[in-house]
Amino acid sequence: MQNILSVQSLVKRFDDFTAVKNISFNVETGSIFAFLGPNGAGKSTTIKMLTTVLKPTSGKIIINGFNVLKEQDKARASFGIVFQDPSLDDELTAYENVVYHAIVYKVPKKERAERIQKALEIVGLWDRREDYVKNYSGGMKRRLEIARALVHYPKILFLDEPTVGLDPQTRNSIWDHIKKLNEERNMTIFLTTHYMEEAEAIADQVAVIDHGKIIESGTVEEIKRQTETESLEEAFLKLTGRNIRDDNGTSGKRMMRGMGRMR
Repeated sequence: MQNILSVQSLVKRFDDFTAVKNISFNVETGSIFAFLGPNGAGKSTTIKMLTTVLKPTSGKIIINGFNVLKEQDKARASFGIVFQDPSLDDELTAYENVVYHAIVYKVPKKERAERIQKALEIVGLWDRREDYVKNYSGGMKRRLEIARALVHYPKILFLDEPTVGLDPQTRNSIWDHIKKLNEERNMTIFLTTHYMEEAEAIADQVAVIDHGKIIESGTVEEIKRQTETESLEEAFLKLTGRNIRDDNGTSGKRMMRGMGRMR
């Protein structure tokens, strides 16, 4: 099967600290790929490079056939992204938030209204399109961010902790929408999550990163077999250890210092 995403020998250094250490992996078109790792493992740095937020120190990233370093605009048009941190404008309506995104991504004006309606219908928010985002619940905001990321018809959707902090009912609803997109549109899903049961239930392929290196990859069943465990969570803990990681650990602090010097 053809790969929608190919990562080759990817490295990211911040001064004397290497956050991502020569990683390579492929994501098949139409698959659901879970990229897992503890805090400070290099996961967020990798995603930022894949989505053109950070420039790699070295290596190659191909998305939908486009070189991310040399063809940024074409690569960006090929993906949608829902960041872990909220990025909506609370003072605009849901519809206005999606319109703004459609304009930024140069969705043709004659197609704009239809695409926005379809995106909002997919996540069940069309009837609430005129409500201000500041009046939305956390789950509704997450669904709106997904709708916004869909309006330019991306080939691959990046989801960075899309259900963090949500109740189980809302989490299940969001995953139902995501699975529907994957099945009906053959949209590739690249996700990160700390809920191992979510990844186990939804992912076709999994890669585990720690200390900047991919330490295991394969299907969920392959990883459980290789680690001699009964669940993905047990496998993850066996691979990465049981020590608690600091949300703003050493790697994160060094990365921020390095970014500060880059400005």
